Amino acid sequence: MGKIISIINQKGGVGKTTSSSSISVALANMGYRTLVFDLDPQCNLTASLGASSSESNTYSVLKGNCKFKPLSIIQNLDLLPSSIDLSAFDLEMSGEPGKEYLLKELIESVIANYDYVILDCSPNLGLIALNALTASKFYIIPLLPHYLSVQGLSKLLEITDKIKKRLNPNLELGGVIITQYNSRKILHQDTVEVIKKHFKDKLFSTFIRENISLAEAPGTGLDIFRYAPSCNGAIDYLALTNEIIKL
Repeated sequence: MGKIISIINQKGGVGKTTSSSSISVALANMGYRTLVFDLDPQCNLTASLGASSSESNTYSVLKGNCKFKPLSIIQNLDLLPSSIDLSAFDLEMSGEPGKEYLLKELIESVIANYDYVILDCSPNLGLIALNALTASKFYIIPLLPHYLSVQGLSKLLEITDKIKKRLNPNLELGGVIITQYNSRKILHQDTVEVIKKHFKDKLFSTFIRENISLAEAPGTGLDIFRYAPSCNGAIDYLALTNEIIKL
């Protein structure tokens, strides 16, 4: 049975899409059959992987308007792209019975074909995020080493606790990723100590360092491993993925 992992944080700009893209490609490069969902109506993951929305996208498939037909990105990596229409999903599905389980049912129908399913969530704790967490075994939180980022986690952790109690008793925190880290900055060092005290062994030992290549790669439609395979960003995400496969 494939592992289903949500990459989630309600705060924007923390590296969710970069992490989803890089981890998915690293898994595929290791030989794991990987499926990644773009669950953000901004379609950033779709663009970052050099794809565009297609008729078969997260909105149309979850609505039951289209069959599941993912795009092949590289060997071992499939993507179900997003659509701007996904922004209306909460409103349109508000009266749908079992609306929290739509994504879980979809993944269960295809999971036999994959070793990993990665869910790139939007910075919104609405119905799509609820679906992702209901479907997942693990959730991973990318986090900037800033105090405000840490303070903003309380709502997310409150929601994941409720989902675990009411919808998905198997849900676990896979870990916290420190992104855009600079060891020379005292603020970053101090914030990491606070995060360590709170999350203990749930903090991944690999920190994603500040790296301009990680910012540049999405604009080229290439993942970090094809864009700059020897840069710190690629090195860090490869090490992080090796930690993730041990979950």
